[in-house]
Amino acid sequence: MWGMIATWRMALEGVGKGAEMLRQGGDAGDAVERAVREVEDFPYYKSVGYGGLPNEDMEVELDAAFMDGDTLDIGAVAAIKDYANPVSIARRLSGEPVNSVLVGEGAERFAHKEGFERKNMLTDRAKAFYRKRKKEDEQELKPYKGHDTVGMVCLDQKGKMTAATSTSGLFMKKKGRVGDSPIAGSGFYADSKVGGASATGLGEDLMKGCISYEIVRLMKEGLHPQEACERAVLSLDRELKERRGKAGDLSLIAMNNKGEWGAATNIQGFSFVVAAEGAEPKVYLATLGEDGRCTFQEASREWMEDYMRTRMAPVEE
Repeated sequence: MWGMIATWRMALEGVGKGAEMLRQGGDAGDAVERAVREVEDFPYYKSVGYGGLPNEDMEVELDAAFMDGDTLDIGAVAAIKDYANPVSIARRLSGEPVNSVLVGEGAERFAHKEGFERKNMLTDRAKAFYRKRKKEDEQELKPYKGHDTVGMVCLDQKGKMTAATSTSGLFMKKKGRVGDSPIAGSGFYADSKVGGASATGLGEDLMKGCISYEIVRLMKEGLHPQEACERAVLSLDRELKERRGKAGDLSLIAMNNKGEWGAATNIQGFSFVVAAEGAEPKVYLATLGEDGRCTFQEASREWMEDYMRTRMAPVEE
């Protein structure tokens, strides 16, 4: 038994590559790293890696993380600039006994020492988005609401589970801002004895519930991944609204060590990708009901075509 689940349609091609590795008996760490790198390298996905949207100073600061569910080893980088494939740097850090989470200049120094590819991650397309945003908000720049982290959970044939994330964070964020994605227990968590989970949405609110760990904890108590995701998202959404009057975007995916999966969200429009033994990778769309529970349907060909057409359309400044 093997499987992989990931946030957002943008993960489809990467999950396809990872799934082929798993199908052939490959390692969950190798598969999830390969899958995330595929997203990081595609310049038209403007919330991850190369082509990611910049902060308010027009700098691309990237966050990424990796977790090995067998050993519980964690590696992460935050606010790293000018290095390709931060997920690979995070995975390398997961092998360090200490200093396994590095930020900013320290992360860049480690990446240089270890021979990772130095690359200007700011594309002309991202610059055009930045200039357009500046014109639209000349009075006061506020972070763009879209924050589509790619997060993945992976299970290989040996029962090993991994989780990984990668993002450029909020568009127009403050320099040095870090969300949930590289924070263990919030943006991701994996335990091969139980399962794994990963988050996407507003990091500042996702961190308030340590929500990825909470989902794994609920699965450990015997809940199916779907029930665990729904309970965790509903609970945090309700708690935030009671205490603060509002809740940011919260979307989660999970898989247990049996290959069963689940997803939940408090928004409309959340998409995710699932690959499993005996089935090709599929994109699902989540529909949020009035009771806060989600139903899923496979994305239509028309939806898929419109998705890519929108992502690759010229930027009109």
